[in-house]
Amino acid sequence: MSQSPAPIQRPARRGWLRDLRRLLLYTAKRLLALFVTVLVGVYLTIVIANMGGQVDELRRVQIRSEAAEAVRADPAFQDLSSEERHELIERQVALEVERLRLDEPFMVRSVDYLQQAMRLDLGRAEQMHSDRGSRAVYDIIVERLPATVLLFGTANLLVFFTSVLVALFLSRRYGSALDRSVVALAPTSAAPGWFYGIFLILLFAFVVPWLPAGGMVAVPPPESNWAYAGSLVRHLLLPVAAMFLSQIFISIYSWRTFFLIHASEDYVEMARAKGLPSRLIERRYILRPTLSPIITSFLLMLIGLWSGAIILEQVFNWPGLGSLLFQAIGHRDTPVIIGSVVIFAYLLAVTVFLLDILYALLDPRVRIEGGQR
Repeated sequence: MSQSPAPIQRPARRGWLRDLRRLLLYTAKRLLALFVTVLVGVYLTIVIANMGGQVDELRRVQIRSEAAEAVRADPAFQDLSSEERHELIERQVALEVERLRLDEPFMVRSVDYLQQAMRLDLGRAEQMHSDRGSRAVYDIIVERLPATVLLFGTANLLVFFTSVLVALFLSRRYGSALDRSVVALAPTSAAPGWFYGIFLILLFAFVVPWLPAGGMVAVPPPESNWAYAGSLVRHLLLPVAAMFLSQIFISIYSWRTFFLIHASEDYVEMARAKGLPSRLIERRYILRPTLSPIITSFLLMLIGLWSGAIILEQVFNWPGLGSLLFQAIGHRDTPVIIGSVVIFAYLLAVTVFLLDILYALLDPRVRIEGGQR
């Protein structure tokens, strides 16, 4: 008598639903934890950027100075007495202070600033503006974001894939001259990208003037799309090379050591004993089991992307978020500073969240529900 397939399929379906429920619960917990982290980080940025409210005093002084200058420069107020002029200035200052809510306690306004920042309602810049003339902080940041993504995304993708492929190659040639050379060059990655950038600019922009020293495209920008792309590539070469030199050797060394350790596992030795081709062993028994650490390493490199932009972009005059934040600090433009940090915080949170979810999906050993499988 044949057995019905329903009892066989039902447990498998229940297991699939249980795994999905655990994954959703894990996702919700990670989202909540990241939200709290971003919330705390953004609020601390608001407090620090405003120096606990001390910046408001500087803003009041600036408002009074601008109001006095406007009254003195207006011919309609030339016939007023000094007392009337003083009263007019005080009224204008009071109206501006009320408009900016500077008459309220800073702690009350800081909570409102936090709510606006979390909604990406970043307000208007005080000193800076976008290339189109907009003073909206959101427009200023969105205008600069693609440049940072292009530069650091290109460099990190190049470093990641090059280091993995070269590390696999070296793991098959342990102890060779090339392997020893990479090990010897690994400490050179202690120097940051901007350090190499200075020497690359001196060499390839001044000593041998082959490449531009900075900027994103030529000035004025080429009109043709192909010419614009060619100019962009030429300006991209030096900063990408600087980041590549600062990371490649330590990355190759790390992955080479990782692959050597993994290649000594018993099941890899058994595959070799069976006579399987080395390419198949690498793909099936080394790369596939190490997919989770590889994805983890790549996303951690992306986290470094968002946090290492300021100095490198300044060295190459690259118009990205890093140089924007540096300029905003110089201008003491608090809304732009807070807005830049908010965007960095969101980008970091999204990257960490993707890392957690991919790790949970790729690695069955990840404990999803409260430490229980």
